Amino acid sequence: MVKVRDHKYQFISARPFAPNLGAEIYDVDLSKKISDEQFSDIAQAFLDHQVLFFKNQKEIPPDVHIAFGKRFGELHAHPAAPTMKGYPEIFEIHADKNSKVANGEFWHSDVSCDDEPPLGTMLQIHIAPDCGGDTMFCDMYAAYEALSNPIKELIGGLTATHESEHLYRGRYSDRGMDDTGTIFPTAVHPVVRTHPETGRKALFVNRTFTTRINELSVDESNVVLNLLFDQAEHINHQIRFNWSINDMAFWDNRCCMHRAIWDYWPEERKGRRVTIKGDRPK
Repeated sequence: MVKVRDHKYQFISARPFAPNLGAEIYDVDLSKKISDEQFSDIAQAFLDHQVLFFKNQKEIPPDVHIAFGKRFGELHAHPAAPTMKGYPEIFEIHADKNSKVANGEFWHSDVSCDDEPPLGTMLQIHIAPDCGGDTMFCDMYAAYEALSNPIKELIGGLTATHESEHLYRGRYSDRGMDDTGTIFPTAVHPVVRTHPETGRKALFVNRTFTTRINELSVDESNVVLNLLFDQAEHINHQIRFNWSINDMAFWDNRCCMHRAIWDYWPEERKGRRVTIKGDRPK
């Protein structure tokens, strides 16, 4: 299926970020409730471009941020991360000189270890370093489409296990999270998923959560997964976004991955995100 990128939006302005992936969105104020017409254009642009960068924004009040996310569906609760006081739907992104880890330093699709991984994620950055702190995104449609036909045939009926304990156990202890007794999610998903709205196929494996291909031996699984990880992360499939204060990014976890660059220590980076529930990959 050919990707459509030439929709004429009537109530927003969209400027392609790169030929395959992303668009900057203008002429919409997310700090207040948007019109149904603007929402319709945003929803279409989201499918067309996979990740949207809303520019020239004000700080979005938490309740407005939550309400905007809910227009796309029920909100997802992260299995491990700390939430904003008074707003359990909001995951606070925060790293400074005292942090042991930052969020999302390796390529991943958000919480792919869930049985029903998130549809999408909306992150607004309120504190940013003077330079650095970019976020990278990669196009998992393009990664799949660039594979040879024999490899497509090989992986077409395979499933992979996505696990999270190795990542989440103790990860947020410096932010007061006690995960003693917590059982972290594990799920099995197809290696190639079909997007439920666009009908396009995308790779659905990532270095952070995907631990093995179930139908292969351990050695075979390692070889094939590393091939697919390298394919997904190829520079031709990537973009790199440099944040300005109050930019908001909205990415489609079903067909793109992302990676946050922690190159700004000991400076501070902080933001708020809401995540929308998805469905079981098919």
